[in-house]
Amino acid sequence: MLGLLLPDPSDRMCPPGFNHAARELLLKMPGCDPGTSDESLKRALLRFIGDFADHRFAADHTYLDAGRALVAAAHGENAPVVVDPFAGGGSIPLEALRAGCEAFASDLNPVACLILKVMLEDIPRHGPGLANKLTEAADEVREALKNELDNYHPEDQGGAVPIAYLWARTVRCDAPDCGAEIPLLRSFWLCRKRGRWKALRHRVLSYEGGPSVVELDIFEPASTTDVHGGTVVRAKATCLCCGAVLPPERVRSQLAGQRGGADPTLNENGQRTGGARMMAVVTTQPGSRGRTYRTPTEDDYSAFARAQKRLEMLVEAWEPGSDSEPCPVPDEPLPPVGTLGFRVQRYGMLQWRDLFTARQKLAYVLLCMHIRRLWQEHDTKPVAQLLALAMGKVVDFNCSLSRWRPSNEDIGDLFARQAIPISWDFVETDVTQGNYVGIERAVGHVCQVVANIARGVSLSGTSQLADASVSPLADASADVWFTDPPYYDAIPYSDLSDFFLVWLKRSLPGHPLLRDPFDPTNLLSPKEREAVQDETKTFHGRVKDRTFFEDAMGDAFAEGRRVLKDDGIASVVFAHKRTDGWEALLTGLIRGGWTVTGSWPIATESTTRLRARESAALATSVHLVCRPRSDDADVGDWARVLEELPRRVAEWMERLQGEGIRGADLVFACIGPALEIFSRYRTVETAEGAKVELPAYLERVWEVVGRTALAQVLGREAVEASSGVGELEADSRLTALFLWTHQVSDTPKEVGQSKPEEGRRESGPARGLSLPFDVVRRFAQPMGIDLDRWTGHIISQAKGVVRLRPVVERRKELFGETGMGTVASAVENDPLGGLQQSLFPDADAQPVLVPRRGRALVRDRPELRGDPAANYTVLDRVHAAMLFQLGGHTTALRAMIKTEQERGPDFMRLANALSALYPGGSQEKRLIDAMLLAAPK
Repeated sequence: MLGLLLPDPSDRMCPPGFNHAARELLLKMPGCDPGTSDESLKRALLRFIGDFADHRFAADHTYLDAGRALVAAAHGENAPVVVDPFAGGGSIPLEALRAGCEAFASDLNPVACLILKVMLEDIPRHGPGLANKLTEAADEVREALKNELDNYHPEDQGGAVPIAYLWARTVRCDAPDCGAEIPLLRSFWLCRKRGRWKALRHRVLSYEGGPSVVELDIFEPASTTDVHGGTVVRAKATCLCCGAVLPPERVRSQLAGQRGGADPTLNENGQRTGGARMMAVVTTQPGSRGRTYRTPTEDDYSAFARAQKRLEMLVEAWEPGSDSEPCPVPDEPLPPVGTLGFRVQRYGMLQWRDLFTARQKLAYVLLCMHIRRLWQEHDTKPVAQLLALAMGKVVDFNCSLSRWRPSNEDIGDLFARQAIPISWDFVETDVTQGNYVGIERAVGHVCQVVANIARGVSLSGTSQLADASVSPLADASADVWFTDPPYYDAIPYSDLSDFFLVWLKRSLPGHPLLRDPFDPTNLLSPKEREAVQDETKTFHGRVKDRTFFEDAMGDAFAEGRRVLKDDGIASVVFAHKRTDGWEALLTGLIRGGWTVTGSWPIATESTTRLRARESAALATSVHLVCRPRSDDADVGDWARVLEELPRRVAEWMERLQGEGIRGADLVFACIGPALEIFSRYRTVETAEGAKVELPAYLERVWEVVGRTALAQVLGREAVEASSGVGELEADSRLTALFLWTHQVSDTPKEVGQSKPEEGRRESGPARGLSLPFDVVRRFAQPMGIDLDRWTGHIISQAKGVVRLRPVVERRKELFGETGMGTVASAVENDPLGGLQQSLFPDADAQPVLVPRRGRALVRDRPELRGDPAANYTVLDRVHAAMLFQLGGHTTALRAMIKTEQERGPDFMRLANALSALYPGGSQEKRLIDAMLLAAPK
């Protein structure tokens, strides 16, 4: 934030007096030496900005006061106005308040808007005392709720307190003469902590004239082999009685008949007759530590039956069609089948109520009633909003999709990732207890947030429910336009937020933010105007496809240009490797009247965040810095733009590498400076007057970036800029560019720890390094590299992912059926090197000897001379040497290296380049470094 707000001390447009004021302020800050020159002041400012961004100083008034004073010195008495139209959780506007700015935050999502109102308005106005009021109110609510729910969570005889109930959905076996009930279990483990293993085990009881029955008890396994595997994998259920496998369509059909199967079917006496089955009960003994496990009893089901009846009474007391309040339980529909991230509809969960057990719904209905009473009193409205948000955390951890985690004996929340998948077995808790994430713990988290925000801000902001393409702000009213926009179909924000919205509406009825301002008949969050790619939805009869999303983003960027002052600055955050996404984003920016002046990769993202796991997300967020383009901007000359591009990319790449930026982050961070050349003009035209579109320019950008990278890692002599074909073969260029792009600062991914396809999990770690196909295509195509020709040799392709094959996978390809040992022996017994030359000839050389080895046999066939498999490249020979090193064939390795040195510089040049590019700790890195040590000096 400060990077956008503070001027460059050496810039001629720097406000008068800023440098003097900044130097006086920074003299008091640890580690900041402003010196006497403008350059030293700039370094001190950058140091301060970096320190100020550290979470340890978020509420440190030494840094807060200095940061706000610097902003005041740069902008005068009137605090700058920072606008974020896709504010979401509010991190950007909150940072604006922290820096002493005025913040305006808007979003189309009601849940996000409620969070924004609480964070930016309520907490700054009421201060840290709001946390105390929340705690007091929550204690009263929890105590009242506990009294109401005690009858449905009774203590065991002897005083043990049930704190969690472990359930499994069930289906019936379809096999002839079976019909047994199948409990759908991912795992039979209950606890896997060291020294206290607990698990379920089963036995089959057969009855004449009826289906067999699975009986479960709890035991302490001596080894992992004592514990039975799960009964369901990928929706295929295995019967414990007969071993038959129930196919997914039958599992889905049976669960659909149970509306998801979260509830047991109970008779009038509270005895279970079907539906969900309680597998175990977790208890604690007052005054003692640790958890114990017991099998469920009839009393457990009877207590659940009482909860079901109480819930039915509450629903029956509600008058359908009443204007006062909705049905006590969420009867709103789930999104259509096919919506990204949703799979539960196929199992009969068609309304939001189906995601909860009857006992969970009862607890939440009663909790909503208590919050509603607070909301209806004027003095406690801020507290009611905070308690309603805390309830959101409770329902996240306590629904029929929350999973039991035996490794920690705790509960995993539903939103372990941004999706709502099916969970075959689940855990139910008493939300009034403090053992897991119930009311007490959720309120504690919210109180901590309140206290932290209250300590770090001195001003209140403004939030509003609004469409980013139709801003309520006046023209030229903002000093900074800073936003992190949505990315195509990456996350279905509105659909997922409805999980919380349905309960918020029942807690805070009539809240002005919890509605669709464009469609009063819509009971859920706004969907039509949401800027997202989702072909299951339409807007004014138009399918919300890729084009819709790109047009929506273009409108939002144009609206941002309207509300920003002519001398204002903007920043757009982007953290995705899909280059087509970049093209749409940049096209929207340029069409919206912006000039992209820079791009900076900033490590704002946690490596454990949801989008970082198994995704194509960048290691950093790239911040595109933009300025409003003048309405009378010139028309650019295509030839001059292309002439300037290589110099700009080379300068920026060198600068970024000096900052420790690597790989894909560096690739995309070069876009900003490259775009400044193109976007400063109203339009760019060829000598013939034809308009050049952005995609055509970006193709040139990818090419220049790739060529510049190759020149750095392989040497300029390896890249002939005029012809587009390097002296080294295409496979060497592809490997070098792949490794260079894959580099990530600080945390390189090793061979053998490949990143799976985006959004998918793999059963085990794939060997090799992986990149999204689109990223590889972007740097390979302009360099004349045909990916298909090298697939099966140095790369493999599958499901949108390109994998660089480890050298060990090429053993048979390089040495054939006879094996590496035979070839090594031949090389070792050939002191003059002639045989080695014939075994691994140049790609354009006629082989003297063709041994009986797999791929080498085709090299004497003229019709295959153009095929990469027909000849050995420099990379092939490097890989062969690495395999000699792996196999311990030291004599053959030295003989081969000596021959290659006599052949020319290419072998050693490529080997040294690959040594610098392979991830540290990888097998390839170890092999090639050991191989280089064996090279004659």
